[in-house]
Amino acid sequence: MRLFAAVLPPAPALHELAAEVALLKRLPAADRLRWTGRDGWHFTLAFYGEVAAETLPDLQERLARAARRRDPYELRIAGGGRFSDRVVWAGADGDRPAMRGLADSAAAAARRAGIAMADEHRPYAPHLTLARNRVPTVHLAPYATALKDFAGSPWTVGRLSLMRSHPPVGGVAGAQPHYEEIASWPLGATRPVNGPGR
Repeated sequence: MRLFAAVLPPAPALHELAAEVALLKRLPAADRLRWTGRDGWHFTLAFYGEVAAETLPDLQERLARAARRRDPYELRIAGGGRFSDRVVWAGADGDRPAMRGLADSAAAAARRAGIAMADEHRPYAPHLTLARNRVPTVHLAPYATALKDFAGSPWTVGRLSLMRSHPPVGGVAGAQPHYEEIASWPLGATRPVNGPGR
């Protein structure tokens, strides 16, 4: 199964971001981008790729330990940018060092569980993907500029989530991956919380 660790923003933060995305979709050529759905908005901490079912219990135990060792912290969705002309993203503001520390712990948990981390030497930069572009003539600079001053309301990150990525349905135009929270752990606490929810 294809897994990753993430921080899931709460519903009010997603609502604010949805209002901003609605404005972005009014920009020229917005209809030529592939916009991610609100249910796919998350901050990836560590991407694990394909994980064998027999590795899952060890990974979960290590993620539970990682969560216990990290305190809750303040975050908000703020700003944004682009990766070349391929991706439009929203950024994060607040206790970014704590976010980076949680990401490092999530990656270390996977390595200790025997999962190879392909991007382990890349510096962590929290971002939330809003749209993807596969049209060479569409330039994303106006979208990055429009996001520059966006600032959502702060919230307290209190959980580390383990997510499963289901690929998009084949043969369906515009189909998106589906993400499922399979477990989560409170930061600084001792008991896991299984199942979906924010």
